Amino acid sequence: MGCFGTTIGRVQGVNVDTSFAIRAVGLKKAFGATRAVNGIDLTVPAGTVYGILGPNGAGKTTTIRMLATLLRPDAGTAEVFGHDVVRAAATVRGLISLTGQFASVDGSLTGRQNLVLLGRLVGYSRAAARQRAADLLAAFDLGDAGDRLAKTYSGGMQRRLDIAASVLSAPRLIFLDEPTAGLDPRSRNQVWDTVRAVVASGTTVLLTTQYLEEADQLADRIAVIDNGGVIAEGTPGELKASVGSSAVHVRLLDPAQRPAAEQVLTRVLGAPVHPGSDPARLAVSASDPGRAGAALTALSTAGVGVADFSLGRPSLDEVFLTLTDRPAGVAAGAEETA
Repeated sequence: MGCFGTTIGRVQGVNVDTSFAIRAVGLKKAFGATRAVNGIDLTVPAGTVYGILGPNGAGKTTTIRMLATLLRPDAGTAEVFGHDVVRAAATVRGLISLTGQFASVDGSLTGRQNLVLLGRLVGYSRAAARQRAADLLAAFDLGDAGDRLAKTYSGGMQRRLDIAASVLSAPRLIFLDEPTAGLDPRSRNQVWDTVRAVVASGTTVLLTTQYLEEADQLADRIAVIDNGGVIAEGTPGELKASVGSSAVHVRLLDPAQRPAAEQVLTRVLGAPVHPGSDPARLAVSASDPGRAGAALTALSTAGVGVADFSLGRPSLDEVFLTLTDRPAGVAAGAEETA
């Protein structure tokens, strides 16, 4: 992808702290009797992708809305590049862009017309808006489709156009909320490349996602949020190491034997089993990797057919299940009600 960050830092008269994009301390937000966010602390280095993971209802969206000045915190403080999100909300809005879960482009306009219109709205001259649109279409590999109606774009193309619109005014920080929800694997990979290019240009990305692979691929650091608070934070490698140095992964010949396999693995390895989304797959942390062979032998003795058996590092899925006791798509409750 070509360069598209030529006007980053375009906000005039704003002195920004370039070391940290976000500092939040003790953020709280309640909706009636429901505590959606209960004392969240975050420190996001500038120029990185920072991932926020959590079950549905864990407080992710409410946190993003407070950081983006869309909700006022009940307690705590938050700064974006050194500017308080409450006292200096207008300045913060000039430094950020927010891209929601669904493409917000106008399907009745072409890709080029969408970008030119938005360019004019943020203050570009007609000629500058056209040039900026052309640069972004090329950078996001949409040049050949620029004069087609956006409603004819694939889901992945619409998301890339949506992100192009988000960086049109050269924000210092982009909030990406579930950027690849509903996309096929090829389109997801294209969006990932787009996000990497955005960060390479100097922009910071705060990413919320339920795709654990997405966080593993993109995020430099990750915060896991549950019940309105941060329950773990670190690099993907640090989070994986926190639940064990090794993990046994098993794929069964017959998913109906899953209960029996869980009993055997728990008994031999002395750790809870994490079922995968595939009913034939199981994973369990192995504090003693030497017991992996004994686990395979025990499964065979118990008459449990195994199609695949391996010993490797824990995945982020296993980290998530260990920390939250439920898969990424299962609601925590509070924020959903709110």
